[in-house]
Amino acid sequence: MVTEPVGWIPADRYLTELAENMYRPEWTWIAEVGERIVGRALWWGPRDSAHPVALDCLDVDPAVGERTAIAAELIRAALAVFPRPVQYAIKVAGGWREDPATSAAVEWRRAAARAAGLTQEVERLQFEWAPAGGVPAAGGALRFVEASDEEFLAVFARIAEGSLDYQTRTSVAAKGVDATAREEMDFYLGAPGKREWWRIACTHEGEVAGMAIPSATPYSVNVGYLGVVPEFRGRGYVDEILAEITRMHAANGESRITATTDVGNAPMAAAFLRAGYRTTEIRINLSNDLQS
Repeated sequence: MVTEPVGWIPADRYLTELAENMYRPEWTWIAEVGERIVGRALWWGPRDSAHPVALDCLDVDPAVGERTAIAAELIRAALAVFPRPVQYAIKVAGGWREDPATSAAVEWRRAAARAAGLTQEVERLQFEWAPAGGVPAAGGALRFVEASDEEFLAVFARIAEGSLDYQTRTSVAAKGVDATAREEMDFYLGAPGKREWWRIACTHEGEVAGMAIPSATPYSVNVGYLGVVPEFRGRGYVDEILAEITRMHAANGESRITATTDVGNAPMAAAFLRAGYRTTEIRINLSNDLQS
């Protein structure tokens, strides 16, 4: 059991998802001193994945002294056999920097992750919608239509230009717009959400203004991906697109919708709040350098 004020994985969840193949013995790493377990790193992946995609829980017994060094070795050992990019999300409450216990819990974990090679860092806000937040009304300025994969790919590429999202900007700098668009679309095609939910947002004159991609994780439906193409930014269309996603999930009977955005993406964070979403936590995401 983790006693520090950071997100962790309780035994019942671990055992449940172990049975569902999302945690696995070969993805569960421990550190030992003699016959005593002093540290653990629990990696998670989709049921059908050959490799994990995320470090869900990292903990080292404070009695051993230098927790950072042991934690870094735990991560390095795993990364040596995981051949794909991964990330580690340290989950904390808002205002964590002002709380000494939370700040200390973050700092040794972050130092370990960085020492082990997870050097890309971005802080993200986690949001949640519930029916009490109200279902946003349709604005009426946009139409939402179905489209082919090729049409969606083209809009992914247009939205990537000038994006405020850290991961998108980093990927564009490393790989270019086209490769970034393809990776982002493939990610959502592989997510648990339904392809039939996707919509292109158009003006009443027929011009493409953006798109809405409601999606899901193994735990809940989520906002997924939304964006406005460069020439239509600044007109409030983000509110209409987010409202469309929220209405779609709500119409399907969903009582919980999750969403995330970078702390630095103030316009998107403000849009979530206007749409009735509330902030539930902050995630400090650390990941490998993006591969070119």
